[in-house]
Amino acid sequence: MENITFLQLLTLALASFRLTRLLVFDKITEFIRTPFFDEIEEENEAGEQEIYYIPKQSGIKRFFGELLSCYWCTGIWAAIFIVGFYLFFPVYSGPIILILAVAGMASLIETIIQQII
Repeated sequence: MENITFLQLLTLALASFRLTRLLVFDKITEFIRTPFFDEIEEENEAGEQEIYYIPKQSGIKRFFGELLSCYWCTGIWAAIFIVGFYLFFPVYSGPIILILAVAGMASLIETIIQQII
């Protein structure tokens, strides 16, 4: 394995962070999560409808539902994918990893800005 510089490690970490958030939270990838969750609608104390997603109850759909509902679990698999992609396909992975890393940094900056305002 090659020596990874701090900048490369930071880039891989940010890309992994962004891919994880993309899979677990973002609306654009909801279609990936939908087959693995049951949707439960409940009324809260204010009389508003709230939707909860719980993993399917059995089989492979439950496994993936549990995986996608756990940020830490999905993060491990995202990191494995990002690092493997980087090591085995460096020419193709560079632009994708860079885009994910920049998006990850942007989301961190946005979070900080939102906390200040």
